[in-house]
Amino acid sequence: MAVEALKDKDPTKVMARMKEVSTDDPVFGNGSIRPDGRKIHDMHLVEVKKPGGSKGERGLYKLLATAPADQAIRPLNEGGCPLVKG
Repeated sequence: MAVEALKDKDPTKVMARMKEVSTDDPVFGNGSIRPDGRKIHDMHLVEVKKPGGSKGERGLYKLLATAPADQAIRPLNEGGCPLVKG
């Protein structure tokens, strides 16, 4: 989407754009991209249902818990990533 919005494939420009906007995808939902390039989003703990326990192709998992992104992913200041200044 960033390439389409910018009409440019320059990786520095594309990454800057990706960090400016929120993300939304069908697997992980809403999130954002931090200065170190990591996508952060809530994490889900699921249980695979037993055979016969699901109703249709989308009913394979049971959601047990959701951890907010700020608890599920290591804080930016603890990572030591050289992409993060300061």
